[in-house]
Amino acid sequence: MKIIEVADYEEMSRVSAQIILEKVKSKERVTLGLATGSTPLGTYKELVRDHEENGTRFDHVHTYNLDEYVGLTSSDPESYHSYMCEHLFNRVSIPLDQTNIPNGSAEELLQECLRYDSLIESIGGVDLQLLGIGQNGHIGFNEPGTSFSSKTHVVDLTPSTLEANAEYFTDLSKQPTRALTMGISIILQSKEILLLASGEKKQDALFHLLRGEITETVPASALNMHGNVTIIADSQALKLVNSLGK
Repeated sequence: MKIIEVADYEEMSRVSAQIILEKVKSKERVTLGLATGSTPLGTYKELVRDHEENGTRFDHVHTYNLDEYVGLTSSDPESYHSYMCEHLFNRVSIPLDQTNIPNGSAEELLQECLRYDSLIESIGGVDLQLLGIGQNGHIGFNEPGTSFSSKTHVVDLTPSTLEANAEYFTDLSKQPTRALTMGISIILQSKEILLLASGEKKQDALFHLLRGEITETVPASALNMHGNVTIIADSQALKLVNSLGK
C-alpha cells in the first residue's frame, strides 16, 4: 500500500487528478470507478480544468459509480446521477452512454444489484477505482459490519452517514435512508484503487485502516487485502497515524 501525504485538500485533488489523467492517457479503452460526496469534488474540478485547458479527451473512458440513493430517479437534482453530470460528465467528453450508475428507482432492487454486478464482472473489474472514506470507515456505502464478500446490495444508512450527507438535501424529510452500493468484493476486483482522505474528521478512520486489524467493523480495512492501493491523504487526516502509528 502506497501512502502519499499532501499538505491540504487542494494538493490532494491535484495529485489524485494527475494519477487519473495518467490512467486515462495510458490505454485506448479505460474503465474508471467513481465516487461522490465532498471528497472527490476537487479532483473532478481538476479533471475538468485539464480538459478545458489541455484538451485531454475522455471519449474512450467508461465509468462505473459506486452507489446511488434508493428512491431517487436519475433526473432528481439530489441524485448521484445529477451530481456526476453536474461535476464531471457534462463538462468533459465522456459519452453518457458510457457512464454507469446503479438505478436507485428500479422496481426490483435485487435484480438491479445483480445487473450492476454483471456489468462490472464482465469487464474483469475497473482499471482504477476512486474511493473516499467515511468517518466510520465505510467505503462506498458499505457500513461497518458489511461482509468483505458482499456484492452490490441495498444498505440502510447509519445515522452518522445520514448526518454527513444531510448538507446535500434542502428538505431533510426527503433525504433517502437507503442506498444501492457496490459491494466490497466488487471494489476489490478493481485493478488499482485510489483512496482520498482529507481533514481531521477522517484521522480515526485512516488510523484504523493503516494501523488497525483487518475487520468488517472497519470496511475500509479490506483494502489491505488488495495488492495495488494508493492513499492520498493530507496532514490533518494523517495526524493520528503520524503521532501514534510509527
